Amino acid sequence: MPRLALYTFGILKSPLAEPAPLTREFYDIGAVVYRKIGEAPGYLAHAEPASVEQGMLFEAEWGAWGDFAVPAWYDKGRTAKTTALATTLSLWTGLRPAFDAVYTGLHREALNRRHDWFERTGHPAYVFWWVADGVTPTWQDGVSRLEHLHDHGPAPHAFTFPRPFSPEGEEE
Repeated sequence: MPRLALYTFGILKSPLAEPAPLTREFYDIGAVVYRKIGEAPGYLAHAEPASVEQGMLFEAEWGAWGDFAVPAWYDKGRTAKTTALATTLSLWTGLRPAFDAVYTGLHREALNRRHDWFERTGHPAYVFWWVADGVTPTWQDGVSRLEHLHDHGPAPHAFTFPRPFSPEGEEE
């Protein structure tokens, strides 16, 4: 049975190493939100580094999730002192469970405040795509699909909540 991959990406208003009060607040809230998302029905897994300090995303070992990658439009730092991004890569059983996890509860409250923490870039903040059972999506998969979504709009290859596609490639 196909599984749904979700890649999210946002550029923070300040670096992780020297966060402004609002960015610090984002990370405090984010830790709780991330834990809750992991308990949501339909959630399967997410990319986690073997061990890493905050901000050392590019140097981390991500196992089957592949080398860490970011969209071409990310133009901030790539070191522990200069990295200013928040990103996730996760697997879900389907679109409805992902929707429910994102748009309810604590995550919804955090989502309502996203403009306090993130820059407005004019680029999509997330993308979905289907993967075969047993396949682990990579960071590069997420980046290429987010860039495809930006350049071409929703399609079976890369889609959003408002314009979803079935595993068979049909618009829902």
